[in-house]
Amino acid sequence: MDASGDVDLAAVAELLAAKETELSTELGLLTAPPDANETISFGKRVGDGTAMAVERFANVSVHDRLRSVLTDVRRAQAKLQEHSYGRCDSCGQPIGEARLEARPWAVRCVRCAGA
Repeated sequence: MDASGDVDLAAVAELLAAKETELSTELGLLTAPPDANETISFGKRVGDGTAMAVERFANVSVHDRLRSVLTDVRRAQAKLQEHSYGRCDSCGQPIGEARLEARPWAVRCVRCAGA
């Protein structure tokens, strides 16, 4: 955003492209198959296998969050093309300037995102 409050669409497009690349890379790392020598086992005692299994369960949550943000990033990119960037997908009202500054991929206003 510049000093007058207008959105610099070229800068937003660059930022969204960089965020898309970052998220795609992170998702690729999370979905990479385990090493052939890596085994996961559960037993009565906590060991390396149990720790790896717990880490994989945690990664599922991270994966879901990253996919959600990636979906929003791609929707924000589409909104730039449609000339509707900065308007809420749910209610059609403007998304607050502070929200867009903090989350350029926001596609819903604070009220609709919280509902």
